[in-house]
Amino acid sequence: MTGELPHLNPEGEVHMVDVGGKDVTVRRATAEARVRMSPGLTERLFAGELPKGDALATVRIAGIMAAKKTPDLIPLAHPIGLDSVEVRVERADTGVRIVSECSVRARTGVEMEALTAAAVAALALYDMVKGVERDVVIEGVRLLSKSGGRSGDWTAQ
Repeated sequence: MTGELPHLNPEGEVHMVDVGGKDVTVRRATAEARVRMSPGLTERLFAGELPKGDALATVRIAGIMAAKKTPDLIPLAHPIGLDSVEVRVERADTGVRIVSECSVRARTGVEMEALTAAAVAALALYDMVKGVERDVVIEGVRLLSKSGGRSGDWTAQ
């Protein structure tokens, strides 16, 4: 079973995976989070009419900062020098879709950075709108795709 779970050593104990022997390759990952809110609040968000100011800029910056802090938040994540982080906030049927894209040239992937960026950006959005509408729901945080590395490319169904 430890072959399937690389964060476990032969004794079954949690450890940080040694990536020193892996090749440095270009790695990319894309993740999303969905934030369900009323149509009226969605309109106010994209019109820039919220009491806390420019929510869209705050959400994008929060996602970028979160990606950079991933190893501080996820116990076994490797610190990596990200080459780029992009966070987009898009209208969706039920509110907002936040999409994060991370890339790096490294020995390990950026899936956790992309997921952390999307999740924290959604939390920042909640913080920006909670004074207007409290029943906003964060849902569907998931990896959409990854590329690079030994395991190759993957895309969600």
